Amino acid sequence: MSNNPLCSFLLVVNSEENVVTVRPADTLLYALRIHLGLTGSKPGCLNGDCGACTVLVDGTPMKSCLMLAVEGEEKAITTIEGLKNTPIQKAFVKHFAFQCGYCTPGFIMNCHALVHTEKDADETVIKDWLESNICRCTGYKEIREAVISVLHKLKKNE
Repeated sequence: MSNNPLCSFLLVVNSEENVVTVRPADTLLYALRIHLGLTGSKPGCLNGDCGACTVLVDGTPMKSCLMLAVEGEEKAITTIEGLKNTPIQKAFVKHFAFQCGYCTPGFIMNCHALVHTEKDADETVIKDWLESNICRCTGYKEIREAVISVLHKLKKNE
């Protein structure tokens, strides 16, 4: 009898169905990076503090280092690879909202959810959302500016 039983299940990531076989204790971050080759979600602290591994699960930002891969079954998972050319990603580039870039995918995921769920976000709401991610290279001024620019564009288009 094996000490490491494996389980296979369906993960829907970036609208693609993937059958993965992992140990029950494997995190979603591990499954995304190792089994699916999606390396945009970064291993940072691996305890949920930094947010570098943030993905969207049914539209809600989740730290994939804290979520078991098996918990992702029957959920829509979006990684940074699934947000190609989105307004928030373009705004990060336009506003230079990054330095080394390691934390950037997690911030973009979190900010993408923010602009889609809190369309009337004020400075306090934005600050609260940004507190779930850590950047050690820069201030958060440019990131806030990127979020605000997308919120303004969304309001204009309503």
